[in-house]
Amino acid sequence: MKHITDYIAQNKERFLNELIELLKIPSISADTAFTQDVLDTSEAVKKRLEEAGCDVVEIHETAGYPIVYGEKIIDTNLPTVLVYGHYDVQPADPVDLWHSPPFEPVIKKTSLHPEGAIYARGACDDKGQMYMHVKALELMVKTNQLPCNVKFMIEGEEEVGSNNLSIYVAENKEKLANDVILISDTGMIANDVPSITTGLRGLSYVEVEVTGPNRDLHSGLYGGAVANPINILTKMIASLHDENNHITIPGFYDNVEDLSDEERSEMAKAPFSLDKYQNALDIASVYGEKGYSTNERNSIRPTLDVNGIWGGYIGEGAKTVIASKAFAKISMRLVPNQDWKKITELFKTHFESIAPKGVTVKVKPHHGGQGYVTPIDTIAYQAASKAYETTFGKKPIPQRSGGSIPIVSLFEKELGSKTILMGFGLDSDAIHSPNEHFGVWNYFKGIETIPYFYQYFTEMNK
Repeated sequence: MKHITDYIAQNKERFLNELIELLKIPSISADTAFTQDVLDTSEAVKKRLEEAGCDVVEIHETAGYPIVYGEKIIDTNLPTVLVYGHYDVQPADPVDLWHSPPFEPVIKKTSLHPEGAIYARGACDDKGQMYMHVKALELMVKTNQLPCNVKFMIEGEEEVGSNNLSIYVAENKEKLANDVILISDTGMIANDVPSITTGLRGLSYVEVEVTGPNRDLHSGLYGGAVANPINILTKMIASLHDENNHITIPGFYDNVEDLSDEERSEMAKAPFSLDKYQNALDIASVYGEKGYSTNERNSIRPTLDVNGIWGGYIGEGAKTVIASKAFAKISMRLVPNQDWKKITELFKTHFESIAPKGVTVKVKPHHGGQGYVTPIDTIAYQAASKAYETTFGKKPIPQRSGGSIPIVSLFEKELGSKTILMGFGLDSDAIHSPNEHFGVWNYFKGIETIPYFYQYFTEMNK
């Protein structure tokens, strides 16, 4: 379809500028200081959906941030694609590690991105990838090539757990009715090795608090005589893994699926260079659960990681103090069949049980979600595979991801729909990290590929 590449070429600068304007808004859902910015972003998304050709665009209020809903229904007898994305972003901290301000987008050329990459918070996760779908709709509408119906559901709380999305979905099943859900919030192996994500890990996220004495104490007068919450917390955390980096929480692995040797062999066929992986991260060696490869550790195996830890005096200079409290934030990435609520309870029970006398422990669950595996024998997957093959010139590799999109399993439960994960980012795009970026080539490749999915999915459903 030459009209696709022609339309992109004619509107390339505008497509890029529109994304840059969206990236300038600091829509950080985790920090109430940015509440108005998040709300402003929802309005910006609404405007762009209207301009792209949606006949109906609505902002639906929730107990948290609003959900932007849009639709273009051309014939109720045709299939309907529901596009999901999110307009909120992660905090930019630590800001001093950014090479350019996180909300002042710049385009820089790199070895991986010779056409340039857009550096900004949210560039890849998920504003850039979400906006590919908005521009793909515009392309299909303006060229009279939209082959089926499309609906959009763009939320503002994905980075804080999508707590209100489940309520919205349950209350709007008829409005959201669809034949397939399409999401671009994942990545692919490389620009010359396309892949489709077929599995996501679940998530359990908790915060722990260890309390010792009723106030901060002088470390000379009290050191060695009372329990130091920071010392205790670090010991407790260290005990959560054994010498093989196996998680020690009783019952943690009860429902973990062990993939067959054949499946693991197929996974190993994906191109991967350990040297390049280590060099990109500036590490001397990889680290993880014994008996599994790097790609297996970050996709088909569950994990437990400390995401933040604090307590006591952390200012400049010295202050000899035993802190009254110590805190940590801990996330567990889960594989399909592990129930995140059950895992959260197992963690809480175990963590409280290993606390020594002299301290008290509180475990505060934050959010979580189930893992997901999508079959590769469906019409939707075949349509996506054919779309990639059309624009990349090669068949994409099915690949499980280490990331989590907790609402995907919710969608299937509430709406009865399978999800196709068509991601165009790269592992090196530094999502959730300083200097997040998204390749200009990847952005336009997504806009080029998505319309083919609509075409093939519609044709295969006739």
